[in-house]
Amino acid sequence: MAKLSSILMLFFIFITSGIAVSATVFTLQNSCPYTVWPGILSGNSNTLGDGGFPLTPGASVQLTAPPGWSGRFWARTGCSFDSSGHGNCVTGDCGGVLKCIGGGVPPTTLAEFTVGSGDSGKDFYDVSLVDGYNVEMGIKPQGGSGDCKYAGCVADVNTVCPSELRIMDPHTGIIAACKSACAAFNSPEFCCTGAHATPQTCSPTHYSAMFKNACPSAYSYAYDDATSTFTCSGSNYLITFCPTRS
Repeated sequence: MAKLSSILMLFFIFITSGIAVSATVFTLQNSCPYTVWPGILSGNSNTLGDGGFPLTPGASVQLTAPPGWSGRFWARTGCSFDSSGHGNCVTGDCGGVLKCIGGGVPPTTLAEFTVGSGDSGKDFYDVSLVDGYNVEMGIKPQGGSGDCKYAGCVADVNTVCPSELRIMDPHTGIIAACKSACAAFNSPEFCCTGAHATPQTCSPTHYSAMFKNACPSAYSYAYDDATSTFTCSGSNYLITFCPTRS
């Protein structure tokens, strides 16, 4: 009886304090004309979707994250896996396995989240091209309150990618992804490191401007916070690979 009373008291505290305790549902939808293999990296022990799986054209899957979850989603392309889940991908590969246990190899378009918990209950989310680009991606809040804006990159950046940043698909000979300038040149002014490690000393470059012009609501370089980080409370999220251009 004492244990039951304690449980009821905790429930009462959660209700009266306004703490958000509901889970967040992520719907991953593939609108690309080809299969993608979503990769998922969780910032804590709550791994979603076993870390990765195939998603055929037109298919979708729902994943549920607990309060306080943080992590990222990306699309792997050109993948081939054997029956044991070992293989590789042309872009976004995560250690040669179907079920990722680490991040994807750049360049990849990233959807990044920190789900709210505690008193604020506010989610933070963005689409990032800091690690480069491989496919179009969009984040659409479903319900919720606050700013709750659409975030994404609906342009095909590969079509405007300069030759020095291109990753070519060895099987088809077409452009598969576009590297960041940091990955291509590994210099402080592009990587925001060393003497360029602060917002005051790391400015946009003509390469990051190319990404920003193509995708105005996506992160284009490390300190591109002002126009690229979004917030929403109590929402679920639709993450679409190759979203329809409006």
